Amino acid sequence: MAGCGDINHVWELTWLRRHGEALRALAHCPADREVLYLQAVNLRCLGRVPEALAVLEQLERMHPRCSRLFQERGQCYFSLRDTLRATDAFAQAVRMNPALPASWQMLQQLTGNVAAAQHLAALNKLLPEVVEAGSLFADGFLSPAEAIIRDYLRKDGNNVGALRLLARIGLELKALAEARELLESVLQRAPDFHAARLDYAMVLLQQHEYQSARDEAQRLLKLDPDNREFLKLYGAASIGLGDHEPVIGLYARLLSGLPQTGPEVADLRLWRGNALKSTGRSGEAIADYQAALAARPDFAVAWFSLANLKTYRFADDEVARMRELESQPQLPGLDRCYLCFALGKALEDRGDFAHSWEYYARGNAIVRQGSGYRPEDPETNTRRLRQICTAEFFASRTGWGASDPAPIFIVGLPRSGSTLIEQILASHSQVEGTEELTEIERYAGELRRGLQDLTAADARGLGERYLRETGVYRRAHRPYFLDKMPNNFWHIGLIQLMLPNAKIIDVRREPMACCFGNLKQLFGATRQEFSYSIADIARYYRTYLELMSHWHAVLPGRVLTVQYEAVVEDLEGSVRRILDYCALPFEAACLEFHETRRTVRSASSEQVRQPLNREGLRQWQNYEPWLGPLREALGNTLVTFELV
Repeated sequence: MAGCGDINHVWELTWLRRHGEALRALAHCPADREVLYLQAVNLRCLGRVPEALAVLEQLERMHPRCSRLFQERGQCYFSLRDTLRATDAFAQAVRMNPALPASWQMLQQLTGNVAAAQHLAALNKLLPEVVEAGSLFADGFLSPAEAIIRDYLRKDGNNVGALRLLARIGLELKALAEARELLESVLQRAPDFHAARLDYAMVLLQQHEYQSARDEAQRLLKLDPDNREFLKLYGAASIGLGDHEPVIGLYARLLSGLPQTGPEVADLRLWRGNALKSTGRSGEAIADYQAALAARPDFAVAWFSLANLKTYRFADDEVARMRELESQPQLPGLDRCYLCFALGKALEDRGDFAHSWEYYARGNAIVRQGSGYRPEDPETNTRRLRQICTAEFFASRTGWGASDPAPIFIVGLPRSGSTLIEQILASHSQVEGTEELTEIERYAGELRRGLQDLTAADARGLGERYLRETGVYRRAHRPYFLDKMPNNFWHIGLIQLMLPNAKIIDVRREPMACCFGNLKQLFGATRQEFSYSIADIARYYRTYLELMSHWHAVLPGRVLTVQYEAVVEDLEGSVRRILDYCALPFEAACLEFHETRRTVRSASSEQVRQPLNREGLRQWQNYEPWLGPLREALGNTLVTFELV
């Protein structure tokens, strides 16, 4: 490997030795950024420079913002004595990532550039481990960056820059608890470390503590009112709180003066389009999604966002563009997934159900392949809940929790019609619609030893905490408010203990329609993981019915089951039944729910702004030739789903 150690390539040599097995497995993992980069370094060190350059071309197609690929390209051209191309490559590397000492050193050597020498001198004054780890982190090489910075912190555990970098790595790896602890430690030592405070707010954002995140954003904006990153943070936190109207103008402000193309413009247009969609301004949302595509034609999530409006109809040329983009072999998996679901919807609207199903199936397969979902886990959880949450268990805990009757929980499976029921109730003068709130799921995750270890004081404390923390979503201050998180059907036992007077409505839909609705909806690679295969969704539906049957048996009369089909067939009768259960007087506005103007963030946002129709009841039948396995897997639930 002669020639590899001449310009600070200790990291590459170390990782080549450690990851020889990964390099040998490259054919099975061609999209791995670290493996591709290390293979290129290895090939150059072996003197196989043309092969190294070919690998770098592949890496650039997948990760065009990786500065180290340009640094390595410069090394390759330097080996070939092509100084002009080498200089261009090193210059491109430092434009992307100024913390690359090797590139600055080579630029100084090749050009005698004074600025390069000055940059190199400045970097040499900094801690080399932090510089190297930060540079690796900027390129997405998280594992080596973490190894270097942890090793450094063993020697100097109080260095706030190093602690902050380790927290940022944790944030990228979704180790949110550790990242938060590290950043709180940094801010205790250095409260004016504004970059660390921005990172801290980002952790709060990912932990769904939106009000706290917005408070941090406001603190930063007082110091620098025009800082774009602070403004984006404020916008993201506001969206989390359901406060969409202010961010529409905020994103317009950030777009002002920018060119019409480029990644930042595309992102801002997408975010603004999402906010407009949530507030019912679908025409303007479409314009922003299309502007995002004009700024970045391969922006797959913008294509999906148009499809996810459910009401948008793609033109012939748009379908052709999506098909061409999806066919590209080097397209990243997530982008392919977005396009598959968008094409599935586009072709469904055209009545081309065979090709539509091909795209839906392909998109589902991509998500399922990358998922760690274990279909037996929900069944195990159901058995555990049935063992713990008996009628005697609840009887012995009568009177626990906070007595406030304000919350109305809407639960069930996704795509069951829960957004419709939410919109109906939010049209009532005494009920406030909020968001799909995550508080109950978060509390359940905090209960390490389960419901049986809760004390009466714990249950009351959780109930009061819930009412306090959800207060930030209740801007209209009506007597009752909605929490429409479908997955809360798992937590009805916890809700009973902490909020015994809350109402709980289970929205249920006919199995074939509900499961098909899930199969054709992309929720996100880490959400509703049970919904990306026929076998998984059928098994999950059966488990849902089993658990709901248990809740009805041990808490009789506690939960109201609403059949979606019954609402469609008899809207007024169903509305009266729901309002009676909630102890609310009948109001005609609930029948005109589609005229209610409010924020709706679910996939059904545009559908619930239209009068009720029967179109969706048998929509799945268009795909009946491909749903035989689903019908078979659902078995007797096709008959028993209506039984309470």
